Parts: sequence; C-alpha cells; structure tokens
Amino acid sequence: MQHLIERREALLKRLVAGGNFVKGSITSVCGTCARSRCTCAKTCATMAFRLTYKDTRQKTHIVYIPRNRLAQMQRRVANYARMRALIPQIIDTNIAIFKGGG
Repeated sequence: MQHLIERREALLKRLVAGGNFVKGSITSVCGTCARSRCTCAKTCATMAFRLTYKDTRQKTHIVYIPRNRLAQMQRRVANYARMRALIPQIIDTNIAIFKGGG
C-alpha cells in the first residue's frame, strides 16, 4: 500500500512539474500578399503558424503564433500531451489504493 501511495505522490509531482500547457495543435500556413504578379502568389513566401483548439462548447478557435514564440508554444503543447499521459496512471493508482482499503 505504501508503495502505491509513493507512486501516486511521484506522479502528482511530475504532473505539477510539467509547467504551463496548452490544448490544441499547431499548424503552418503559407502567407502571400495581395498582388497577383508577385512571386509569393506561386510559392510560399512566409510561413505563418497558428494554434487551433476547441473550447468547452466545441467551438473552434484559431490563435496566431509569432515566429519568435513558436518554440514556447510547441513546449506548451508537448506539456499538455505529457499531462494527458500522466492522468490515467494517476487514476489507476488511486483505484488500486482504494481497492487496498486506503
């Protein structure tokens, strides 16, 4: 039983230590100007990045991500994925503790 409690505490510490997180996915889109004869109309001139996520009412939201903050947002999305992987482990450990009488 003590082993399960220690495991739960370790998992909770990992959950808290994960840092900031954001739910969603990052996509890249090509940015072009409005001039029809410009070279960017044929090729991708600049890449723009966006975070797409759904709120509690399942409405899709899109947030522009500046290029200089892309790495920060990628870390936050990765932290969310790690958090989602930890939660089922915590739940399983809590159930095992409950079944053990704790």
